[in-house]
Amino acid sequence: MTHIAIIGAGITGVTTAHALLERGYKVTVLDRHRYAAMETSFANGGQLSASNAEVWNSTATILKGLRWMLRNDAPLLMNPKPSWHKYSWMGEFVGSIGRYRANTIETTRLAIEARRHLFSIAERENIAFDLERRGILHVYHDKTGFDAGMRVNALLRQGGLDRRPVTPEEIRAIEPALQSSCYGGFFTPSDATGDIHKFTRGLADACIRRGARFVHDAAVDAIARIDGGFGVSWRATGSTDAVAPARHDLQADGIVICAGVASRQFAAMLGERVNVYPVKGYSITVQFDAPQSRQAAPTVSLLDEAAKIVTSRLGADRFRVAGTAEFNGFNRDIRADRIRPLVDWVRQHFPAIDTSKVVPWAGLRPMMPNMMPVVRAGHSPGVFYNTGHGHLGWTLSAATAQIVAEAIDDWSGLGAPPMVPSSPVDASKTSHAAFL
Repeated sequence: MTHIAIIGAGITGVTTAHALLERGYKVTVLDRHRYAAMETSFANGGQLSASNAEVWNSTATILKGLRWMLRNDAPLLMNPKPSWHKYSWMGEFVGSIGRYRANTIETTRLAIEARRHLFSIAERENIAFDLERRGILHVYHDKTGFDAGMRVNALLRQGGLDRRPVTPEEIRAIEPALQSSCYGGFFTPSDATGDIHKFTRGLADACIRRGARFVHDAAVDAIARIDGGFGVSWRATGSTDAVAPARHDLQADGIVICAGVASRQFAAMLGERVNVYPVKGYSITVQFDAPQSRQAAPTVSLLDEAAKIVTSRLGADRFRVAGTAEFNGFNRDIRADRIRPLVDWVRQHFPAIDTSKVVPWAGLRPMMPNMMPVVRAGHSPGVFYNTGHGHLGWTLSAATAQIVAEAIDDWSGLGAPPMVPSSPVDASKTSHAAFL
């Protein structure tokens, strides 16, 4: 049985493990945390949003970023401190502006396919994750923003998405709880929301039932070619011996890097360059104790274009609000001045919600300069990547797992038919450099 080691137990690592198990592989997943989904897959905005598939590579994004640089509460913030990694990433970001239209359309297609896979997986594995299939409502507060949204909408529709413009009256009918006025919006009835942490943990349990081995508290620090395969070595992060932590190793036939923002480091161990940059995002989870808050909160997921804020209702008692993009290296600090705008947004648009119980969180999105995930074979036989999904990791993961599993089938010669219909996006034929 072909043995595949997966580095990373976030949403991409666990969906990749599941796809490989369904094809008959032996799978070991390694992660430096004690449990699955403890970093970027812990408390994101919760949206499964093909409607948010627009890539950021545009002149408008750059101009907005320059205007926002001196505002601590800005939706996009960059620490100007010099960093070769950051500025090389920025240079490649600008160089990808010419692919804005094509990459937005391709991401939309991939997101639509990914939703189908994810819903199928959740049903087959009986995973409860506060799924709400009520659609996503994208709101604009002025004509300029709405007109820009109409141009984006044309690209999303080219990608096959059913996303229609709505009037202020229709917005109030779709989500009566929204108290602020809007110029207009767009509604995507096929989009959904859910708790990424619950889903990933539930899928990890399903993988274990199917025979996968999960190795936690494993800080992988070496990957090397051994006897036609790979040797993976790690130190135990939970060791009580601070001087000499316990070391372990395993041997595998192939390896998949699904390590989020750490993927650049692991690619370097393998002699490759994967220019993932950590873009910090923040969220708050508002806990509802009073019936008044439950009644005042929206049930339809929202995306406020001006504030760059998204919302998700997670069950009866939780409300997730997320947003912002911060270019500040691997800093994971939760800054009060970045959390405050999220709380203020809730108070402005849903004044009857009690925000006295708010849990803040910050995570690092693994972003490639062209905003496209890296889903491909490596330069060395047996090495594969499924990483760099940026703000759409939750949305795209179920499809990119299928793509990388198909690439592993081609390499291994196993060729076992998948348990679910395979994605129409062929990793070996797609035109995008991210997948080649």
